Amino acid sequence: MVSALEKNKKHKLKMQRQKERIDSQIAKNKLERGIILLLTGDGKGKTSSAFGMVLRALGYGQNVGVVQFIKGQQLSGEELYLKNKLPGVEFYQMGTGFTWDTQDRSADIKAAEETWAVASKMLQDQDLDLVILDEITYMLSFKYLDSDMVIEAIKNKPHAQSVVVTGRGGGATLREIADTVSEVKEIKHAYNNGMKARKGVDY
Repeated sequence: MVSALEKNKKHKLKMQRQKERIDSQIAKNKLERGIILLLTGDGKGKTSSAFGMVLRALGYGQNVGVVQFIKGQQLSGEELYLKNKLPGVEFYQMGTGFTWDTQDRSADIKAAEETWAVASKMLQDQDLDLVILDEITYMLSFKYLDSDMVIEAIKNKPHAQSVVVTGRGGGATLREIADTVSEVKEIKHAYNNGMKARKGVDY
């Protein structure tokens, strides 16, 4: 039978080796610039993750720009909070709701273009440390916005600015230019079992 002392010794050795690997990787990483992060996939949590980064940035006194595409007819917790004009946050929402609600392609394209005009300015603003483009991938999938135009604007962001893009899909080029791509996989969802969406959790 292995004694507690031997277990602790083995554990310490394992953790020492892990620390050496992690410290070695940290020492190798010399690049310092803003990143492009894509949060995609069918699962719940893409926007929630993006807003977690908003709070993280604000904690360091950074300036943040948030643009929400699609969402807008139903009030969300993040909208209610950010509309209090928090210092350090520029917030804009397309406000048309989902495309299956509007059922008007021309109006949706016009709204997307107007919203993109706000987003593109943020992507040129060197004072913004973090820009969130929430659900913009749908604008590309539905061809409401020109994909090359959006990709080029994201690629040419200020050097120190980080950009978080959320939504399902978005195309291979968006994945290619992103420094980090995280896919949220749905295992199961309460909505599919008849549960109503809950304030503070789903919206």
